[in-house]
Amino acid sequence: MSSNAGRNADTSAAPPLPAPLGVPVADSHTHLDMQSGTVEEALAKAASVGVTTVVQVGCDVRGSRWAAETAAAHDSVHAAVALHPNEAPRIVHGDPGGDWSRLGARKPGGAAALDEALAEIDRLAALPHVKGVGETGLDYFRTGPEGKEPQEYSFRAHVEMAKRHGKALVIHDRDAHADVLRVLKEEGAPERTVFHCYSGDAEMAEICARAGYFMSFAGNVTFKNAQGLRDAVAVAPAELLLVETDAPFLTPAPYRGRPNAPYLVPITVRAMAAVRGVDEDALATALAANTARAFGY
Repeated sequence: MSSNAGRNADTSAAPPLPAPLGVPVADSHTHLDMQSGTVEEALAKAASVGVTTVVQVGCDVRGSRWAAETAAAHDSVHAAVALHPNEAPRIVHGDPGGDWSRLGARKPGGAAALDEALAEIDRLAALPHVKGVGETGLDYFRTGPEGKEPQEYSFRAHVEMAKRHGKALVIHDRDAHADVLRVLKEEGAPERTVFHCYSGDAEMAEICARAGYFMSFAGNVTFKNAQGLRDAVAVAPAELLLVETDAPFLTPAPYRGRPNAPYLVPITVRAMAAVRGVDEDALATALAANTARAFGY
């Protein structure tokens, strides 16, 4: 086998099991439908290291239906349903020039399709085993200027949905901090709002803390170039901290680039505990309580 082949094999291999946590925690954001193996295998592997609950997050109508069905079938799974921010411009791609400012009066064709998708998310959000509306928000990394209006329209619809159904709002915020915070202020954030895969700095963490927003940290907090995230972990109030994998993405160091899964949460928990200078059991206790409070289970 060549050295290149060896590197490729390592990249595709699942990381080893970390040492189990002494206090069980929840993976507050994962995508089991994008991971290899069965749901049962993933849950068993996670439980073996102290990750006993997961929040399965939908990104489109199909994925949200799957999340709701999976949560209904497994006591340790809770669902969040939504159209990912990048879904909105994709759905309306056939009508990029629609008059989004007048959606309530005369809906262009693309917006009508978006409304149909949002109506299905609304139906799913009413189910008792669906605990969150998300991931929703704004993503300016992959969406150009023409996609901003449909993204914001979709985001506002999800905010309203979460409040009406009494569910947690799960935020996806990529390169859009100011506008995400603006929309939440204008719409009035739900009582329980979670910044998934928190991507801001310490200053933004203080803004979120004042608003009572939960901040969920993923494996990228372990990356060498992520000092800003570690600074945010350090200043965020203990009662507003969550942990997640966002699996199969954002695998924590030293396994960056390999497949992520809920069983790797302990690595991130230990990194967060080290940053805060606290005992990992104490942090795990807080994380478990915070996740249950955030999602209402």
